[in-house]
Amino acid sequence: MEAKIQPSNGALIRLHSVTKVYGRGAAAVRALDNIHLTIARGEFVAVMGHSGSGKSTCMNILGCLDTPSSGVYNFAGVDVGALTRDQRALLRRNYLGFIFQGFNLLNRTSALENVELPLIYRSMPIRQRRDRARAALASVGLSGWEHHTPGELSGGQQQRVAIARAIVTDPSVLLADEPTGNLDSARSREIMELITQFNRERDLTIIMVTHEADMAAYARRKVHFLDGRIEEQSR
Repeated sequence: MEAKIQPSNGALIRLHSVTKVYGRGAAAVRALDNIHLTIARGEFVAVMGHSGSGKSTCMNILGCLDTPSSGVYNFAGVDVGALTRDQRALLRRNYLGFIFQGFNLLNRTSALENVELPLIYRSMPIRQRRDRARAALASVGLSGWEHHTPGELSGGQQQRVAIARAIVTDPSVLLADEPTGNLDSARSREIMELITQFNRERDLTIIMVTHEADMAAYARRKVHFLDGRIEEQSR
């Protein structure tokens, strides 16, 4: 993973015969069952399904937070299953951005410092990372809010900080797990319009888990999970 991955203009992500089993014997649970999924660079895909359908397990595998029991996960031509744990961590750090329902911001830390955090892990010089973090906050409409802590921000503003943190590293893929789950309808629309803007203007590949049909409508493709399998795909 030291060499720079160069995603092609075609398929960026491929899951082939991916299965995930938790537990053994009679207690075994097949969370994913022989999944095949291809996502092109620049796509916006909504992953849907009831609780326990396998959508979150699939997202964890795509985000290199978990590994399949069997099958192949290919990212930009790289067999992720053949990577070491440290190499998967580098892939996650350098190519993936994450947005969570609960924002996951550091409460006693300013918006600017929250956004800087991924760049600190990259050992980026302080002046450069401050400039990058300010630019990321400006891109989500938060210029002038750099020194406010999460407790001084609304829920919508906190999610904007989280989005800025996710994109400050210029990732290839943005993984969003119920990004509007803690927001009212007006703030939800604002966040979805912002995410859609990044998809359109930056050609950023977005994979979003959601159970809300009106939020999934922003995506170009919907993938429905049921009992560990892909039940349906629609555009």
